[in-house]
Amino acid sequence: MQLTRLFNEFFNSEKASGIILIFVTILSVTIANSSLQTPYLNFWHTNIGSHDIVHWINDGLMTIFFLLIGLELEREIYHGELSNFKTASLPIIAALGGILIPAGIYLLLNYGTATQSGAGIPMATDIAFAIGILSLLGRRVHPSLKVFLTALAVIDDLGAIIIIAIFYAQAISWLNLLIALAIFVALLILNRLKVLNLVPYILGGILMWWFMLHSGVHATISGVLLAFAIPFKKNDEKSPSYMLQHFLHKPVSFLILPLFAIANTGIAIPGNWVEGLMQLSSIGIIAGLVIGKPLGISLFSFAAVKAGLCQLPSQVSWTNIIGAGVLAGIGFTMSIFITMLAFNDAAIVNSAKIAILIGSVIAGITGLLWLRLSLKKQNIPTEE
Repeated sequence: MQLTRLFNEFFNSEKASGIILIFVTILSVTIANSSLQTPYLNFWHTNIGSHDIVHWINDGLMTIFFLLIGLELEREIYHGELSNFKTASLPIIAALGGILIPAGIYLLLNYGTATQSGAGIPMATDIAFAIGILSLLGRRVHPSLKVFLTALAVIDDLGAIIIIAIFYAQAISWLNLLIALAIFVALLILNRLKVLNLVPYILGGILMWWFMLHSGVHATISGVLLAFAIPFKKNDEKSPSYMLQHFLHKPVSFLILPLFAIANTGIAIPGNWVEGLMQLSSIGIIAGLVIGKPLGISLFSFAAVKAGLCQLPSQVSWTNIIGAGVLAGIGFTMSIFITMLAFNDAAIVNSAKIAILIGSVIAGITGLLWLRLSLKKQNIPTEE
């Protein structure tokens, strides 16, 4: 099975990014619990203009991350695993299970409480971390499994984006929202007129972001909308979508995501942090990521295959699907992102972040060991 150049580039960049994210997260947590704790945490909340540094990263730079996610999703829809129903159905159905079951587990524990708004936290998969862990297994991982996990994670993130747009919007400013959507429509018209120059799309995207920022809908949604307005041409490396995606891989993987991780994992671990983990919100997050993700992905995949809606990818076994489901429990980036939107109480946010880190570490180690064992037993020859 030959992987496209763009997919290989994406996979390799995410692999390196996952390793960097692990390093900067450990560094950030260490500094936040050292003698430098106060100046370190205060730095991230230094105001620049009307917002602090963390806000600019989460609402500004992360829009570029969502733009890349949108471009990757566009590629998958037009040319990749999502380009026809037969190949797209399995990761789509698997992702649906990986969204509904973790949310269900969380709500089972938190429904009717002040923390029920955190149901979106265990839904998402961190692409960089999941692929970074998968890459540690080297050549024994068949390309079909790489593509399945990547498509699953991209669809997962799309689900998270939709959830953010619907459930985590603030009071809506309809004028700003309508202006942002009008700009999006104008960009779609440019696309239909076959305008291939990226400049008007980027300028329009910046304007759309500004109005979206002031609309009450999270500003990062503008990144996804911009992605689908940019022209895409199959097998054309000079198409605007291809060029922008190629350009953004390294800045997102090696600058934006590490900055997000450093800024949002400066967690001052209190002496009573174990008590924080006993809260229903923390238990729901860990259970959703560690149990809900593999359970939902595996059950929905199995049901879909048995119903004849889709089939397993070549050289991928059910034990591999379970392993991919466990790795999908690495929530990290998107889970922390949703945490910042779901909760206002600093203590709950802190406990939720610790729960996300613990759940993601458990999922990462368990998924790595599971796949290492199952792939060794399969002894499947793989391709570069």
